[in-house]
Amino acid sequence: MTGRLKAPAVLKVLMVCTGNICRSPTAEGVLQRLAEQAGLAHRVQVDSAGLSAYHVGEAPDRRSQSHALKRGYDLSKRRARQVCAADFEEFDVLLAMDRGHLDELKRQCPPDRQARIRLLMDYASPDMGREVPDPYYGGAAGFEDVLDRVEVACQGFLEREF
Repeated sequence: MTGRLKAPAVLKVLMVCTGNICRSPTAEGVLQRLAEQAGLAHRVQVDSAGLSAYHVGEAPDRRSQSHALKRGYDLSKRRARQVCAADFEEFDVLLAMDRGHLDELKRQCPPDRQARIRLLMDYASPDMGREVPDPYYGGAAGFEDVLDRVEVACQGFLEREF
């Protein structure tokens, strides 16, 4: 499990997945909204990025947007970007959606910044699994599953870190 972060005045969080069009923008939107609802919007700054450059500049997948909007999360203004070297300096914590993302982030990250990298699902109950599965090639149930997992993990993140 994760330990409590030494939160600065504003905790900068980067959500990371493969292409930054499904899971990580969903997690960004959910964490931002939950922080607002908890009165922590001034204490949390959230962004998202992908490990690949496949979708740089694109809006989140229309299915991600549609399912998120039904729960009150507007992802329409987000645009995909790729993780860059500066992210390891700028962000206090980088939350990977799955173990593959975690491993790649650790490979790219300077040794003195490794502790900043974690799995988002470390903040959820272990019975929910350790990863947020990629819904891209599936149906509506996959996008709902992503939202279910991300909501629980983001709530756990806020409870544990604040």
